[in-house]
Amino acid sequence: MQREINGRPVIETARGPVLTPCAPGSVLARLGDKWTILVVSMLALLPDAPMRFGAIKRGIPDISQRMLTLTLRNLERDGLVVRHYYPEVPPRVEYELTPRGRSMLEPLAAFTGWIRDTWQDIEASRRAFDAAERDRTGSGAVHR
Repeated sequence: MQREINGRPVIETARGPVLTPCAPGSVLARLGDKWTILVVSMLALLPDAPMRFGAIKRGIPDISQRMLTLTLRNLERDGLVVRHYYPEVPPRVEYELTPRGRSMLEPLAAFTGWIRDTWQDIEASRRAFDAAERDRTGSGAVHR
C-alpha cells in the first residue's frame, strides 16, 4: 500500500521519505493565490448567476483592474470560470463559475475557515519569532 500525505504520494527511499507531485506546481500556485481565492469567493456569492467585471472589482477593493483581468483570464484558461461576451453597445461581459470552479468551494471554505480561525495566532507567532531573532542577533533587523 502506498503512503500519502494530503493527497500526495510518498516514496520511501533509503534517505527518507520523498513527496511526489500531486499536480504541477503551476496549478498549486494558481489555486492558492490570494486573488484567485478572492475572485472565486466573489463569484460564489451568486453561484447560479453570472457577475459583471465591475461588480467583481467593487467586491474586491484592493485588486487592480489589470490583476482582476489576469486572474479572470487564468481562471477561464483553467476551466474554473466561463466568460460570457455579449456584443451590445456598450459590450457586456459576465463571468461565472463552471462546475469545476464550484467544486473548489467546499475545500476553499475549509481552508479559509482555518485561516480565519488561526490568523491571529500566526501573527502572534511571527511577532514572537521576530522578537527572539532581534534579541539573538542584537539588532533591529531580522536575519533569516
